[in-house]
Amino acid sequence: MSDSLSPGGLSAIKTLAARLNEERRAQLDIIAQLNDRTVTEEIRLANDAWIAKSKSGPAIKQRAAAVRAEIEREAATKRSAIEAIFEVPTSAARSTPRQDGLGGASVFMP
Repeated sequence: MSDSLSPGGLSAIKTLAARLNEERRAQLDIIAQLNDRTVTEEIRLANDAWIAKSKSGPAIKQRAAAVRAEIEREAATKRSAIEAIFEVPTSAARSTPRQDGLGGASVFMP
């Protein structure tokens, strides 16, 4: 897969290989020729149409909402973990002894 800048340098274009049987490829070649476009342009147009159709479907919208909710749950869990690791101790916590897990010795948080 290779990357290149689109005309105008606005965004990277990624190369995607698609495996087509000989009959399908021949049909695509003829359609491109009849439309005075390249095969790449025909594939892009078909892809754009498929994405537009898919985005408007209720099933994919429901799935997207579920995925978004899962992402938010995972982010909240990670955020809580980071806060627990790097939490700044309060003045009361600094003077409170805690067990260090090494033979029961108490240590004070600095």
